[in-house]
Amino acid sequence: MGRVAIVTGGTRGIGEAICHRLKKQGHTVIANYGGNDEKAKAFADETGIAVRKWDVGDHEACLEGCASVEEEFGPVDIVINNAGITRDGTLHKMTFDDWNDVMRVNLGGCFNMAKATFPGMRERKWGRIVNIGSINGQMGQYGQVNYAAAKSGIHGFTKALAQEGAKFGVTVNAIAPGYVDTDMVAAVPDAVLEKIVAKIPVGRLGHAEEIARGVAFLTSDNGAFVTGSTMSINGGQHMY
Repeated sequence: MGRVAIVTGGTRGIGEAICHRLKKQGHTVIANYGGNDEKAKAFADETGIAVRKWDVGDHEACLEGCASVEEEFGPVDIVINNAGITRDGTLHKMTFDDWNDVMRVNLGGCFNMAKATFPGMRERKWGRIVNIGSINGQMGQYGQVNYAAAKSGIHGFTKALAQEGAKFGVTVNAIAPGYVDTDMVAAVPDAVLEKIVAKIPVGRLGHAEEIARGVAFLTSDNGAFVTGSTMSINGGQHMY
């Protein structure tokens, strides 16, 4: 059965792969994006997937954006909170804005999107929320106190909201990707990236499609008994 799905940060990287996968499953997919109009238009033209622009860190924008999607496409039953930014730096050099921007978008975006869509899912007795965390939210990373804190917060947010949704047929899960061959990882200096790959037992970066497959399972009827879970897809780099 096809449902309406919103994927935040859906026009690039992992989000783009998730959009493709959900569309293949027969869902009506809306890709949210925050900034790059040119890339979003190219994505829409290529895929036929609708794109809608709003800042997930803006609470009112999320409420309005999701209401507009529901008016045009129908009730939103699947939300993938994938949008995220980085403002890396050691605490010594990190500004409050660096901290606040990452927390506002990466963690605040999950809250804002859930506030906009979770009540409807509860009423309809069916829903799927998947929050994209990070291996660095599980084990920390030098120079990323903001990013690691936000992603770690996503994992806690997931477990708590899952308890609220369980009896209403709404599952809430997280995926914690390791290092995936996206533009964000491509920006890492080669020498640093080589050291990262050397620590991955399978010996390579992940692929965005591999994350999308995890999302496909968690959002399907086959994933109905899985909630409050964090699925680690990291090539064995971090196990716990």
